Amino acid sequence: MSGCVLVIDDSAAIRDQVVRTLKDVGLFGEYREAKDGMEGFKTLIESKADLVICDVEMPRMDGYKFLQLVASRPDLQGLPIIMLTGKQDFNSKIKGLEQGASDYLTKPFDSGELVARVKVQLKIKSLQDELKQANEQLKRLTNIDHLTGLFNRRYLAEILEAEFFRAKRNRESLSLVIVDIDFFKQVNDTYGHQNGDVVLASVANVVQQHLRAYDSAARYGGEEFVVVYPGTSLEGGAAAADRLRQAVLDFTFPPPLQDLTVTISAGVATYPSPLIDNIDSLFRQADEALYRAKQNGRNRVETMPA
Repeated sequence: MSGCVLVIDDSAAIRDQVVRTLKDVGLFGEYREAKDGMEGFKTLIESKADLVICDVEMPRMDGYKFLQLVASRPDLQGLPIIMLTGKQDFNSKIKGLEQGASDYLTKPFDSGELVARVKVQLKIKSLQDELKQANEQLKRLTNIDHLTGLFNRRYLAEILEAEFFRAKRNRESLSLVIVDIDFFKQVNDTYGHQNGDVVLASVANVVQQHLRAYDSAARYGGEEFVVVYPGTSLEGGAAAADRLRQAVLDFTFPPPLQDLTVTISAGVATYPSPLIDNIDSLFRQADEALYRAKQNGRNRVETMPA
């Protein structure tokens, strides 16, 4: 069985009993131990666990404080925590449950009950993980253009809002490039719309390959793409756009498009600038630069006025 459990208790005998009980049924592949809440929290930060069994009353840091620290970390949300307590009163149990405990077990505990409660929490966590993955997949499908694999226009608006706010707050540059495939209608007319889709997907793939980890690209509509370059000056945005232009020019398409040469035109705009005070003006400046690239012969990059 894979997975890891972290057992936190100031009693070495209790930790040993819990670990032996769980090992006997093979619920986990890795077992970690800690003597108090502070040591347990540091252990979790260093390496995540699938489930925690934690005593309530411990020196230095008790179980309640441990729960508060776990709740403060978004990366630990959903971690099942079973509390161990020698107290029988309901108030202490309610306090723990309100602070994030998943379940309670009273000491001295029955081995069978411990195993049963652990299995229940692992099952719940498994279902929650499956739901989270399904939601992430749904979000991805909602945000992605199905043909190109790039972000769609709707999600681009969210990206730009966040990046523009960040650039404004941190007083950093933000470059936006609008890319358009030259004479794309001729590709559709000559090779058919199905092969036109191959061209769109191929150009999108070239765009994707030239992104840094923190750049973003989206299909804006038809044969038009938008690339967002955070922390990039106007000169840097123009250079990135020209590298992209050259990569598309050099790209070899699969048959029956092996003899086809595709070019792109691009317009670049960058914040901050006296000409740009919001996302709309950033787009407008990039679009006007793209128009000049088309007017000046295509297969070229133009920028907004510096």
